[in-house]
Amino acid sequence: MNQEIDFKGTSGYLMVFVLLLILAAAAAVFVAFELSPLLLLIDIVVGIASIVCWWGFYLVNPNQGKVIQLFGRYIGTDRNNGLQWANPFYSKKAISLRVRNFESGRLKVNDANGNPIEIAAVIVWRVVDTAEAVFEVDNYENYVTIQSEAALRNLATSYPYEHDKEDERLSLRSDSNAIAKKLRIEVQDRLQKAGVEVMETRLSHLAYSPEIAQAMLQRQQATAILAARRIIVQGAVGMVSDAITQLAEQGTIELDAERKAAMVSNLLVVLCGDHQVKPVINAGSIY
Repeated sequence: MNQEIDFKGTSGYLMVFVLLLILAAAAAVFVAFELSPLLLLIDIVVGIASIVCWWGFYLVNPNQGKVIQLFGRYIGTDRNNGLQWANPFYSKKAISLRVRNFESGRLKVNDANGNPIEIAAVIVWRVVDTAEAVFEVDNYENYVTIQSEAALRNLATSYPYEHDKEDERLSLRSDSNAIAKKLRIEVQDRLQKAGVEVMETRLSHLAYSPEIAQAMLQRQQATAILAARRIIVQGAVGMVSDAITQLAEQGTIELDAERKAAMVSNLLVVLCGDHQVKPVINAGSIY
């Protein structure tokens, strides 16, 4: 496995001065002196070599690395910003070290319960090892995209969209933070060999597929109605119990079992009904 090797080129500004000095000296010797054929050849070779050396300059921008190779052999990575110079026969490939992000497409998968859902995620990443990014995978940017979507698809099939109270599993909708952490770990495991660090992952879209969305919406509405009714009934039972207890303690009125049952029935109808109650005045005796 290729690991990044630190490489430091020669200062480009210094080399500009040196090469200009060599060119000026070679030109001055050629013009000022009558040289023998051997010395003339040497002077010409020096001039040509100094010209070739100008191809050794390269620029390293902030948050960028230059991967240096010599005829297919990895030499190192230069992360030193500014104008640099190295062997003109070195090839230099720029690799961005900036933080990048992309949003996956909306993937249609089945969750752990077999329900078809649509899911998408935002992945924030950066290159931390330029050697692995260049030499371990064919195209590291494309590799990040494909492997991230594969990890997202695998995660979506491992958890339900939502779960009941009795189900202790994580759900995609209710436990979004925990799901995001698990997604980051899984994506990082897949991208480790490409020299990439996954900084953050977030679900950007989560919904049932259109063909079952309406049915699932009705299910959610029914669940919410039942939960609300349960709270209303529990509160109504408590209020009726308190009313009967207070009447008995204060001795305001004595009710037999039949009248208590009628009172409980009437109060529950009033408290649990959907519509506003219309009172009926009893002009006679309650008995």
